[in-house]
Amino acid sequence: MNGFCGVWHPVRAGVGHPRGVEVGKTRTRWPVRTYSRVVPGASGRVLVVDDNKVIRQLIRVNLELEGIEVVTAADGAECLDVVHQVRPDVITLDVVMPRLDGLRTAAQLRADSRTRDLPLAIISGCTQYEIESGLDVGVDAFLPKPFEPAELVSVVRRLLEGERRVGGGLGAGVRV
Repeated sequence: MNGFCGVWHPVRAGVGHPRGVEVGKTRTRWPVRTYSRVVPGASGRVLVVDDNKVIRQLIRVNLELEGIEVVTAADGAECLDVVHQVRPDVITLDVVMPRLDGLRTAAQLRADSRTRDLPLAIISGCTQYEIESGLDVGVDAFLPKPFEPAELVSVVRRLLEGERRVGGGLGAGVRV
C-alpha cells in the first residue's frame, strides 16, 4: 500500500490556471472554532462517515488508541445533520453510501461557510474518478481501502496538525 497514484489534471497542474494544486503540500485554513481549538488539552475530534459499521469501528478503535476522539455517522445525510453539534477537527468520508454519498457530502460541506475550512479525507477505493472528483470539491486527503492502521493515523494526524492535501498508501502524494 505504499504505491504512488499520480493523477494529472490540466487545471490542477497549472495549465490554463494560474495556480496548481499539489497533494502533499499544506494549505492551512482554520477560521472555524473546532473541538480541539475550544477544549484545552484535546488532541482532536474526528467525524468518521461510512455506511459500513465494521469500517467505522475499525477507524474508531485505531484513532482512539492514539488519543483522538471519534464520532461516527452512517452516511452523508447523517454527517450533515450532526456536524455543527459535533464540531469535528477532521471529517473522513467513504464515497459510496446510501442517501448522500461522500463526494456530494464534501461538496455540501465546502459550500457551507461554517464547514468549508474543515479538513476532509476520503477513505474509499480511491479510483481515479474519486480522486479527481474529490479534488474538484476540495477534499484534502485520500486513503485507499484496505488501509494499514498506521497510514490512517498518519493521514488524520497530519490533517489535525494543519497539513492539507495529504494521503497515505495508494493515494499518497497524489500530484496534480
